[in-house]
Amino acid sequence: MRQAQELEFTTHDGSRLFYRHWPAVNGGDAAPALVLLHRGHEHSGRLQHIVDELALEHFACFAWDARGHGRSPGARGDSPSFAALVKDLDCFVRHLQTAHGVHGERLALIGQSVGAVIAATWVHDYATPIRCLVLAAPAFKVKLYVPLARAGLTLLYRLRGNFFITSYVKAKFLSQDAERIRSYDEDRLIARAISARVLLGLLAAAERIVDDAPAIRLPVQLLIPEKDWVVYRAPQEQFFHRLGSPRKECHVLPGFLHDALGERDRQIALAHVRDFVERVFASPATADSLLQADRDGHTHAEELRLRQPLPAFSLRRLGFALTRLAMRSLGRLSEGIRIGLDSGFDSGRSLDYVYRDQAHGALLVGRLIDRGYLNAIGWRGVRIRRAHLLQAMAAAAQAVHAAGQALRIADIAAGYGRYVLDAVDRLRERPASIVLRDFSAANVAQAQALVEERHLAEIARCEVGDAFDQDALASLQPRPNLVVVSGLYELFSDNEAVLRSLRGLAQAVEAGGYLIYTGQPWHPQIEMIARTLTSHRGGQPWVMRRRSQAELDELVRTAGFAKVEQWIDDWGIFTVSLARRR
Repeated sequence: MRQAQELEFTTHDGSRLFYRHWPAVNGGDAAPALVLLHRGHEHSGRLQHIVDELALEHFACFAWDARGHGRSPGARGDSPSFAALVKDLDCFVRHLQTAHGVHGERLALIGQSVGAVIAATWVHDYATPIRCLVLAAPAFKVKLYVPLARAGLTLLYRLRGNFFITSYVKAKFLSQDAERIRSYDEDRLIARAISARVLLGLLAAAERIVDDAPAIRLPVQLLIPEKDWVVYRAPQEQFFHRLGSPRKECHVLPGFLHDALGERDRQIALAHVRDFVERVFASPATADSLLQADRDGHTHAEELRLRQPLPAFSLRRLGFALTRLAMRSLGRLSEGIRIGLDSGFDSGRSLDYVYRDQAHGALLVGRLIDRGYLNAIGWRGVRIRRAHLLQAMAAAAQAVHAAGQALRIADIAAGYGRYVLDAVDRLRERPASIVLRDFSAANVAQAQALVEERHLAEIARCEVGDAFDQDALASLQPRPNLVVVSGLYELFSDNEAVLRSLRGLAQAVEAGGYLIYTGQPWHPQIEMIARTLTSHRGGQPWVMRRRSQAELDELVRTAGFAKVEQWIDDWGIFTVSLARRR
């Protein structure tokens, strides 16, 4: 047996999570690494046999106890959200880099069941480059068996808040190995329950990742147990076929139950994993560029489809037409819908209204319609994006001040600039300068009014400017050490235009300065938006091309920045990233 060191790391909310580290045998500091994620209900102690039986002794191995499991804190089987578990993994990987020198190009991620969904979601949402991903029996769709169980759980959760469900799964449904069955039944650290919010979050994230699997492009191996009584096989196969990975392989394990890496004949599965990992690490890391994804990627194809009219007698076409009619008639009683119809639903004026989140309208019915409009999942995501922007700006300001510099902020597409000024209000030290730019003179005038209202005129300047003019951006004055680009690049599908903008910012920001940028890798209402809402650009349909986080991060890297932190909402719609100028 390889001996594990028992350690802890601090995750995003200050919690201290437990993990095990098995140092490489004769691997030295440059040893590659495996990160193992346990199944739901379990903990890292039950992965010792995998570390030993894989026999990859030149690899360092790491495994955590997810929060609410094993020796990590939290109510058993619970988490603030499923997204919090994914964020925990991001913090864990970054901790391994700083504490153990493990960088992405030397890291393989192996997840089982729920751990596999956490791993796949992290790879999709955070796009940290790693060497490869192994998913064993991923729980993309759990067999709940009770009819309408998910609908019932969702309704009950909305009515009474969080609650716990005890697992029906017995050890004999997981493995045919007598010792694994005995140890499962006797292990006091196994959490038999799971919270409703984690289970519902798991199911929602899994559906999203299976649907958008083309965004995952690193080498992937999928192991599917043939006789799995715990999760469905069809979504696993859909995920594999949709994967964008140029290098992928799938193995169905005959006669295997759910615990694929702990089954009686697990050497078959472990041999697949060992062979895959060794082959991937024996060849050079793949350089799979996404800079041309705006011309031939899966989101480009989606954008083209959304620009095409639906068949004349399609029920969906009729449904969208009725929605447009309702918005242009009764919907005008809502202040938010009226602003969107008049100036574009993606305009600075519209977003400022959404940020304020105060329902207004003609008569009571208008206010009720407006509240429903403001509560749309996309607008809720926008407001969470605003909260994440404030976090990112606070983190960047702290880093700038720690380096002994005065903070100089520039926002190149500020709209009304409300979120920037809100962030400034929360800073411990006032910035030395603030520059708010926007293409719209009306937006700039509103930003100037806000600046004066908050008594910031002596340090803030508002001006009209083109966020895609590389030369103009490069000559920004005062030279900023924090640039914010929020809600802009999501509106333009052309990567070359985005790259020009980023290169201009790289010239403007001194080395060590910071860039905050936002992304939209996913949106559950993207077709509804394209077929019912209008843009600020001449009232044209608001058709968006989603950029995967990997594509967006590559654009940022190409311009000369390195991402250091990222935030994302629980639905996976909007990201906020903090990068540093190299």
